[in-house]
Amino acid sequence: MIAMQYSFTLPSDYDMAIIDRRIRDKGPMLDGFPNLGFKAYLSARKGEFGSRENLYAPFYLWQKPEGASDFLTGPGFEALTQSFGWPQVRHWIVWNAEVADLRAANFASRDILPIPPYAPLAEIRREEVARSHAEAARGGVLALISAFEPSGWSLVRFTLYRDMPLISNGDQIYRVGHVSLP
Repeated sequence: MIAMQYSFTLPSDYDMAIIDRRIRDKGPMLDGFPNLGFKAYLSARKGEFGSRENLYAPFYLWQKPEGASDFLTGPGFEALTQSFGWPQVRHWIVWNAEVADLRAANFASRDILPIPPYAPLAEIRREEVARSHAEAARGGVLALISAFEPSGWSLVRFTLYRDMPLISNGDQIYRVGHVSLP
């Protein structure tokens, strides 16, 4: 599995209702996309939940790399880049994915942590999987993805919630406008 996210930072005076409309209108287009685990259509408003910027930042869980490749080379992504520009697409190798009923998702959090050089990766992975299982068992957690990126050595923790989560650390909190499922 691969986790993937790109993000567009929008001007501070940008009318985020445009993004809400785009998610509502275009979100269902990816429902049933081959090899998709899920796509969470995410947005954040400057000043809300500690966000420093207006963001449109979809997060994907792909069952197979071919799904990500097919999406990124397809007409939907091409149209997105024509509207918003050419994003950096971050991707991580999934260590653990706990997924429940995502239709109830209203909020998401994402935290990216550095992995220090020469860190014991097998131990970090075991700890992350155990942490994921424990956190996923909490009420209101609908999905929890724990993954790593070995080029820049980072760990991502992505969580979908029914209700607004507590803000902690450097987590970016998002509103979920739609979730596309396989």
